[in-house]
Amino acid sequence: MNSDISKDQITFYQENGYVVMEDFLNAEELENWRNSVTEAISDRKGQKMPGQALKIGEDDGINKDAEYFNNVFDQLLNLWQTNGKVKKIMLDEHIGKMAAQLAGVDGIRIWHDQALIKKPWANPTSWHLDSPFWSFSDRHAISIWMALDDATLENGCLFFIPGSHSKTKFENVQLGKNMSEIFNVYPEFKQSKSVAVPMKAGSCSFHNGLTIHGANANMSPGFRRAMTCAYMPDGNIFNGEPNILPESYLKGIKIGDLLNDDSQNPLIYSKNK
Repeated sequence: MNSDISKDQITFYQENGYVVMEDFLNAEELENWRNSVTEAISDRKGQKMPGQALKIGEDDGINKDAEYFNNVFDQLLNLWQTNGKVKKIMLDEHIGKMAAQLAGVDGIRIWHDQALIKKPWANPTSWHLDSPFWSFSDRHAISIWMALDDATLENGCLFFIPGSHSKTKFENVQLGKNMSEIFNVYPEFKQSKSVAVPMKAGSCSFHNGLTIHGANANMSPGFRRAMTCAYMPDGNIFNGEPNILPESYLKGIKIGDLLNDDSQNPLIYSKNK
């Protein structure tokens, strides 16, 4: 794993809200990620998230235009909680340290992982933000996006609007089928130039939870598989948004409580340890 980060990469990330790490995994590591994620998905039998009955293709009530959105990608969350191999990958301290260095924070907890599978001929992923969906509000929240297949202009690579993270807020702009909807909330970015980020399998990107990003349609007969993980800087508090937190967990917390339960959001890196 190529986990070394340069000062230039940190500066680029903090200015632009994203950065690409080419050849992050070697061939053996990439195969392990692919096999582990494939096994974890198979074990789930279509269940999107532990503790919930919702399955792939069913309306989750979160996104508008559910029929359209269900053909954007298949999404399975918190595979680390149901598969030991994925857990070992996701709890790797090296990745946690990278996230902390880029975000400029002292500690990193897992918020949730997710497999994102764009099937052949899948719809585009509309421009959106990540952080407004989550149960904490932190401008330093960060995600890794690992390409398990080559992510190309043809099959649905990521796009970013550089620097958008410095001006966006925690208002929740739901994903719909209209790519331009986010500019109703952020008209200042309507004339911005987006940046395409094609990646070879085994490369990854990190992006800020408030960076505007999206992805092309999959205009190919093949799959575009990615494994991602959202990270919460240590020390955050509950903002009242349930998101991925189980009902049993929600019954025991109130707005303002620390989100520090290692069984739900494990601390995978701390600068102070």
